[in-house]
Amino acid sequence: MSKGVLTDLTKCIGCGSCVVACKMWNKLEYDTKQPTVGSAAKLNDKNWTIVSTCETQNSKGEPVWRFVKRQCMHCLEPACVSACFSRALQKNPDGSIVYYPDLCVGCRYCMFACPFDVPKYEWHKAAPEITKCQMCSSRLENGEAPACVSVCPTGVMQLDDRDKLVARAEQQIKDNDQYVKKIYGKDEVGGTSWLYISDIPFEELGFKVVGMTALPTYTQRFLRHTPFIAVGWGVLLAALSFYTRRRNELAKEKQQNRSMEDEHHEN
Repeated sequence: MSKGVLTDLTKCIGCGSCVVACKMWNKLEYDTKQPTVGSAAKLNDKNWTIVSTCETQNSKGEPVWRFVKRQCMHCLEPACVSACFSRALQKNPDGSIVYYPDLCVGCRYCMFACPFDVPKYEWHKAAPEITKCQMCSSRLENGEAPACVSVCPTGVMQLDDRDKLVARAEQQIKDNDQYVKKIYGKDEVGGTSWLYISDIPFEELGFKVVGMTALPTYTQRFLRHTPFIAVGWGVLLAALSFYTRRRNELAKEKQQNRSMEDEHHEN
């Protein structure tokens, strides 16, 4: 059964415990120039989880603060996976989208395909890789919650079967008038494993407005040709390399023959 995480933004206090747990579990570096909590926090190759601070107004027009935990959404039909012809990104049965660096060719198609702008590239490294939240897939395999979920002191996040979470969230926003009557992630781009409920409209909290259709529906008919293009390009480069090398060899032989003729005439 595919797992999911339901995030109740009305409970988040912005403590950043989830960020610390993510850093520790995934052995990610800290960079003071790249904050993980606050209004300037952004996902990048070192920050797989962040908590954004949003200053807004509630339904009564009163100023309020809201804190939004962000990470990979783990789409049910991930565009990043459909765009990756080398299978460096794969979806597990539990719903987690996992990256396999040994298979990556560095094309970065996943970065262009993702509607949430999640995968990042290690531009500063000599041997760069794609990086992103992997929903702590090894913990899921052992029946444990992702590291960020397990340390939350206010119970912002719940791990369960996705279908159960959707039903629970629908009942919760139906019974409580404080919530916006929407579950973000239920239908966006075909649905995501990470779900949100909130008392503030999602657009005001910086959530992207995306379509409800799974993106692979559009991309697969184009990207399915990518392997053939890559192979064809490789053959062309190999042919050009052979041609150039052979031409240089012939030029070298011609130069040697000319030198021998000149030497013969001098004698």
